[in-house]
Amino acid sequence: MQRRQDQRSRSVKPITVHGLAQSGDLVGLQKLLNDKPFLLNERNPVMAQTPLHVSSGNDRAEIVKFLLDWQGSEKVELEAKNMYGETPLHMAAKNGCSEAARLLLAHGAFIEAKANNGMTPLHLAVWHSIRSDNHATVKTLLEYNADCSAEDDEGMTPIKHISKGPGREKLQELLHRHLEEQRKRRALEACGEAKAKMDELEKELSNIVGLHDLKVQLRKWAKGMLLDERRRSLGLKVGARRPPHMAFLGNPGTGKTMVARVLGKLLHMVGILPTDKVTEVQRTDLVGEFVGHTGPKTRRKIQEAEGGILFVDEAYRLIPMQKSDDKDYGLEALEEIMSVMDSGKIVVIFAGYSEPMKRVIGSNEGFSRRVTKFFQFSDFNPEELAEILHIKMNNQTEQSLLYGFKLHSSCSLDAIARLIEKETTEKQRKEMNGGLVDPLLVNAREYLDLRLSFDCIDADELQTITLEDLEAGIRLFS
Repeated sequence: MQRRQDQRSRSVKPITVHGLAQSGDLVGLQKLLNDKPFLLNERNPVMAQTPLHVSSGNDRAEIVKFLLDWQGSEKVELEAKNMYGETPLHMAAKNGCSEAARLLLAHGAFIEAKANNGMTPLHLAVWHSIRSDNHATVKTLLEYNADCSAEDDEGMTPIKHISKGPGREKLQELLHRHLEEQRKRRALEACGEAKAKMDELEKELSNIVGLHDLKVQLRKWAKGMLLDERRRSLGLKVGARRPPHMAFLGNPGTGKTMVARVLGKLLHMVGILPTDKVTEVQRTDLVGEFVGHTGPKTRRKIQEAEGGILFVDEAYRLIPMQKSDDKDYGLEALEEIMSVMDSGKIVVIFAGYSEPMKRVIGSNEGFSRRVTKFFQFSDFNPEELAEILHIKMNNQTEQSLLYGFKLHSSCSLDAIARLIEKETTEKQRKEMNGGLVDPLLVNAREYLDLRLSFDCIDADELQTITLEDLEAGIRLFS
């Protein structure tokens, strides 16, 4: 008798949180968790599954709902992974537990979670449907827009897992229909995003005066890259574009640095570069004074610019005036830069005067192969300088000395252009270009302050720069 009692006591399995979750014993589970709330996300041996895994995989909807709604200090781990990297939603999908899957999704379960083999819940739901000829879980996942084009680690989409066979046509048709709907929806979304990005680009370009050829090229790049995004959204295979290295040729003040910053935003916006940063360097930032200093110094700057644009201003200073100057280390810096230009990790823009830049172009046989776009930045005429002045006044930041100020109605583009042409020489305009505008505005504001009396109480007058102020400001250049 005693032996039979011992055998019976040994055969009774201990009550565990996972056993209760599997059997659907809601009352027992509630009691256990109220006593021991730390068991909420307890992992079972070997499989490392939580109670939510177990209840989801056995379609114990009441248990799943109870766990998801648990109000204790500890919250259920919705995205917990078992030894195979499967979440509770994976478990519901692989076992055809549609009701459990719907509860998990309604509580925000990540529908594109990937197991260790790269499979999503939809992959596993398809496998179950093939075996059981029950498509309910597949339909539930598709209602929540599961990605029909998701690939596992073998490059297989859920549809590719359906081999030809009797009774599988409906499943194939279901997935193909949703795949086509998703492609159309993504194409529309991509189209809207592309238009928004082009609008953003046009806004940036509106602040660039002149440079028609460069603007056309920027639009070509932007449109091409955005169309590539749309092609990919439709499931088309598109090769990656190479970052375009460039040379900006022209006098100081013609907008080379500003355009480089706009270009950084553009290349980041369309996904060619991971950041929009522009690292501006000159010879002194790259070239050392002694043997062995230049290489490390240049490499540090290249590393700093990685993921964005390296803007080498006055690049011709890297090349010695005379070939016999063997103590100049500028060529070493140039060669360091050239060595990373094929990596795709950086875009390099060389900038400088047109004539001296010919030394750079001819100094390295690989330069013309790597630098494929050359843009000429012409000197600004009085009309363009007047346009730059208007743009600057309309885009003042809070940190600017001219923030809050405005131009008088008499300061039209024509009036300012005539003033600049009358009060400056062609030599001055050629030497300063756009660099003429900022000091002109600062001088004009100072003259406004001098002109006003302390008795002035007209708020509009206190913040309005007149043509008289601009005229006084520009005469300080003479």
